[in-house]
Amino acid sequence: MLGVWVNSLAVVVGAIVGTAAGGHIPERFRRTIMQGLGLAVMLIGVTGAIQAQNILVVIVSLVLGAIIGELIGVEEGMERFGAWAQRKVAKPGDSSFGQGFVSATLLFCVGSMAVVGSMNAGLRGDSSVLLAKSALDGVSALLFSSTLGMGVALSALPLLLYQGGIALLAGVIGPALSEAVIAEMSATGSLLILALGLNMLGCTKEPIKVGNLLPAMFMPIALLPLAAWISGMLG
Repeated sequence: MLGVWVNSLAVVVGAIVGTAAGGHIPERFRRTIMQGLGLAVMLIGVTGAIQAQNILVVIVSLVLGAIIGELIGVEEGMERFGAWAQRKVAKPGDSSFGQGFVSATLLFCVGSMAVVGSMNAGLRGDSSVLLAKSALDGVSALLFSSTLGMGVALSALPLLLYQGGIALLAGVIGPALSEAVIAEMSATGSLLILALGLNMLGCTKEPIKVGNLLPAMFMPIALLPLAAWISGMLG
């Protein structure tokens, strides 16, 4: 569990440093930095998404995940929590606090390193993947918070709960996460990262509700065995 704690701490430290530095960066520079980060996030999403081995599983995962996410209102819940935290700790008029929280939470929690690293920490006590992720997330938190402020630091809480939960449940869900399942989870998660980049750049008429698509990441756990069973029945 060491890697889980270090990862969350790295986000907090990076966000504090970035927020302190951000106050000295002119608005036009911050806007251009944010656009550059959006492009980088899109690149991460594209490079991960093209690793998909079963496109149909990814498509069905997105459809089912969207339905589940809309029913339970994942993104709305995140926004409400961000708004509550903003009222409690943010400066008046800081409209970027909630955006920083939601965007950073999605970026840090979605992806194969979060899942694989937490599984390794829970099953083998191996924190190497999460420690490497900590360095990446710390730098990302610094850059994000330089434009979006301390809302980025708050993302350390859901990150801790998410990765800690996977690590604690590793013994139960580990057998279901074969390499094929992780590959499709990663590809699906990478598409969500791509959507996050599109939102950051304002490329869509209405922002994509990436939070409501989060359940799609876990659909391959059930869909791949189901696809294999159907294939066996037909074959």
